Amino acid sequence: MRLKDRIRGYLPVVIDVETSGFNEKTDALLEICAIIISMDESGSFYPKTMLHYHVKPFEGANIEPSAIKFNGIDIDNPFRLAVSEERALTEIFEEINKALKSEECSRSILVGHNAFFDLGFVKAATKRAGLKSPFHQFSTIDTVSLSALYCGETVLAKAISKIGIEWDNNEAHSALYDTQKTSELFCQIFDSKIIGD
Repeated sequence: MRLKDRIRGYLPVVIDVETSGFNEKTDALLEICAIIISMDESGSFYPKTMLHYHVKPFEGANIEPSAIKFNGIDIDNPFRLAVSEERALTEIFEEINKALKSEECSRSILVGHNAFFDLGFVKAATKRAGLKSPFHQFSTIDTVSLSALYCGETVLAKAISKIGIEWDNNEAHSALYDTQKTSELFCQIFDSKIIGD
């Protein structure tokens, strides 16, 4: 079986974002990580390509102090090396499109923990940047639901810990770490005998 045959021709891409609030139209995208999933010769999923960016708030973006306190992002820190939404998404989309071609998939599908949230921010930033997204516009694969089915947990840290994947609370709530762990969770669930065959 090839990757294109596993999920209706979709290429799974794990996404996590950190933001300055909960409203994708008014609040800033501050960090984004994408991990493109592939499949090995035995038919097992694995994280293949990772892209990670700190992002400059778009002009006029609302910055909620409670959100910044939660995610610990110092927007004005020059060592963030933040880039524009347009650059971050352009480079992510270019890599996804390369993978779509090499894997012969028809479209990418966003995988996330509470995926509707991540997709909403990606769609809003894509629109602001005037780009064409490779993602399905409304379908997602949500690891909240997969975790509930697989191990009876919906919280990412609890699901990860329950199935034996290492979890560090000190690293949590960064897009990079959360995407890495979500991709491990997704691959383990999809490679199990419960889902798929």
